[in-house]
Amino acid sequence: MIRGRVSSLVLAGAILFSMVGVACGGHHAYRVYDPYYTDYHQWNGDEDYYYRQWADETRRDPHRDFRRLPPRDQKEYWTWRHNHGDHDRNRDHDRDHDRR
Repeated sequence: MIRGRVSSLVLAGAILFSMVGVACGGHHAYRVYDPYYTDYHQWNGDEDYYYRQWADETRRDPHRDFRRLPPRDQKEYWTWRHNHGDHDRNRDHDRDHDRR
């Protein structure tokens, strides 16, 4: 009797764990090639930060997947991105760190 309940709990846990893994699947980083500057970018939280900033400045939908943008818009983003390097974000982080 107890053995059957334990087996049921293990099975339920395995199913729940696999469902959680599938639900979180969309949040993994991926590499994007920039053909205009011939380099790769790791599309993660940092790159998403810049993409949302660019979308806001250019009045575009920040929730639209970058990979679905027309090539003209992708090129505009990469040009903007290379003019707004990582130092912009790190400078804000360093300033916050200095206040502590």
